[in-house]
Amino acid sequence: MPVALAPVGLTGMQHADGEIKAAKAAEKFGVPFCLSTMSICSIEDVAENTSAPFWFQLYVMRDRQYIERLIDRAKAASCSALVLTVDLQILGQRHKDIKNGLSTPPRPTLSNIINITTKPRWALGMLGTRRRGFGNIIGHVDSVDGMGSLARWTAGQFDPTLSWDDVKWIKDRWGGKLILKGIIDAEDARLAVRSGADALIVSNHGGRQLDGAPASIDALPAIVDAVDGNIEIWMDGGIRTGQDVFKALALGASGTLIGRAYIYGLGALGEAGVTKSLQIIANELDLTMAFCGLRDINEVTEKVIWNN
Repeated sequence: MPVALAPVGLTGMQHADGEIKAAKAAEKFGVPFCLSTMSICSIEDVAENTSAPFWFQLYVMRDRQYIERLIDRAKAASCSALVLTVDLQILGQRHKDIKNGLSTPPRPTLSNIINITTKPRWALGMLGTRRRGFGNIIGHVDSVDGMGSLARWTAGQFDPTLSWDDVKWIKDRWGGKLILKGIIDAEDARLAVRSGADALIVSNHGGRQLDGAPASIDALPAIVDAVDGNIEIWMDGGIRTGQDVFKALALGASGTLIGRAYIYGLGALGEAGVTKSLQIIANELDLTMAFCGLRDINEVTEKVIWNN
């Protein structure tokens, strides 16, 4: 199935040891799992608890020595691809986060405490795991020893000077498959090809960065035309069903990534919930192909799209 589990920060807060459980489900289902830099479980945690190579998503920070160590840790864990996110060097004004009071560490407000008491299974799970901080950062940066210092460090670390020269530096340091995530413009797609990246992911970061940015599915056709087959194209953002996967493939994507779809399953049922979400999408994709008279995923082309 042309689906991968997208990198989602704080996955280990959706369910205790969430990244490990999601990676296990992906491994058993035979699809790629991508671990976020901002994960709760560390690169090493996931590697120790799985046998299939996984992807690692990288944010570029001002502390380049930390980035070098992070890349080296991903190599040591035998990650099969490095996914460089290029659209989060400046944080967007995330209205939902402001409204719901999301913060690290979480604030012990009355509403939060009441909310936790209504979710005893989640609370017991979090009490029973040692993984409750950002495992890829805490203990790996001298000035970060807990959630409080992490928040201060992170606030000043995203580097707005990220350039195509940095992409080359990262590719040389990594030495393996490099995927650029966050491409939404045709010219950037052409530059991604020139950078030597092995693939790109058409993504608007789930609509969380720039309110009013085009949907990934709307930007996809122009990017497919711009790269002219010179690089593999994936897409994320709004993939909730097998029909969504089908549409992305028909418009030229090689595959798709899902975020919320599997995170909801993880939060509800842990590993089994991730597996259930993948089963639902696979079944919907199979049915959609059948209704379109197709048996081979490679036969999904633009001819199946209805344009009125």
